[in-house]
Amino acid sequence: MEICRAVDASCDRRLQAKYKHAMFVIDRTLALYRPDEVAFSFNGGKDSTVLLHLLRAGYAALKSKLSLPADAEDRIRTIYFEGPDAFPEIDSFTYETAQEYNLELEVLRQDFKSGLEALLKNKPIKAIFLGTRIGDPNAVGQEQFSPSSTGWPPFMRVNPILDWSYRDVWAFLLACKVPYCKLYDQGYTSIGSVHDTVPNEALYIDSSVEEDCPELGLSRKKAYKPAYLLRDGRLERAGRLRKQPRKDYQGPGVANGVENTDTQANVDTLYAASVLSVGDELLRGDMDDQMGTFLSKELFSLGWTVTRRAVVPNDVDAVAEEIEQRSSASDIVLVCGGVGPLHCDVTLAGVAKAFGVRLAPDEEFEEYLRQLVGDNCAGDQNAMARLPEGITELLHHKRLSIPVIKCRNVFVLS
Repeated sequence: MEICRAVDASCDRRLQAKYKHAMFVIDRTLALYRPDEVAFSFNGGKDSTVLLHLLRAGYAALKSKLSLPADAEDRIRTIYFEGPDAFPEIDSFTYETAQEYNLELEVLRQDFKSGLEALLKNKPIKAIFLGTRIGDPNAVGQEQFSPSSTGWPPFMRVNPILDWSYRDVWAFLLACKVPYCKLYDQGYTSIGSVHDTVPNEALYIDSSVEEDCPELGLSRKKAYKPAYLLRDGRLERAGRLRKQPRKDYQGPGVANGVENTDTQANVDTLYAASVLSVGDELLRGDMDDQMGTFLSKELFSLGWTVTRRAVVPNDVDAVAEEIEQRSSASDIVLVCGGVGPLHCDVTLAGVAKAFGVRLAPDEEFEEYLRQLVGDNCAGDQNAMARLPEGITELLHHKRLSIPVIKCRNVFVLS
């Protein structure tokens, strides 16, 4: 129960709220399934390390609820997929952790799907705890409880930390003072295989390099700050060997569950635009629709035809109806609120409803809001950081403090 006490003593209300919700998911799972029907997928990374200690707290709470003796058997059945391309430090940390916390570790040396098929054939499992977080490549469409995908062995995916951000993960690990893989102290912020993972350049310490000295056999050695000092959670995966969007990038950015597309390549084929302004204050006449007028002028100057301009009330259904009609009739739809520096959550809810998707937390966009307004946007539920899932791209520009939100052919402006 030291985990629970550490979170309570942290005075971090956001962390406490995230912890409480994660523990509810774990408690609900242990009420639905017997201990021998549940397993935990551990990979040695920071997210699964968080989940391990949440499960320890969850199992302890269950023993207390059932009035079981303190020394009652409560080993957590744990699955580890050991691959040839894993960092040695990850392997070492996994085995040391299993020994330290008396985990019932089952090592599989196959790919995830084949390993699960073999495991479930020999030892039926109904639910597996996973350290999946929104923003992970495989997180699209998942909820806290999500049945396995078609073609996979049948089991329930349980995601207690689905809505946790990079900041939340490190707040928990540091507050609870639990061990984690030492690679995170060497500048790694997201760990994959040895072939696609390097330290995060955002943590590079320029002043701590050794000078080259060939006579003594010394070469320049780069040093990095630990992962928990990364101030911008949007850069969590910057150490994975693939192109990363820059804040001054003028094309598509990181997709929220979709592949990036080359918007610029299609610009010459787009002609008709609609401009929608959202706000009751515009309908009442309290304010003029200055942004709508500006956008129309700019579009006409670029040779576009604005076929529709409309002012829509602050109502999800009204926004959804207008978006649904205009997105099919126009090449692009530009949407802006009538007042305020941020995107309107009513507008985004309307866009999501128009395209038949849900709003899901987006960690990258949440970091933009945090950079803009500080801790004022923190809390258990940050409605402004919920974006239409699976259809959203963030378009960056050096003159914008927060990116434009693109959902298919709809562009939501601040």
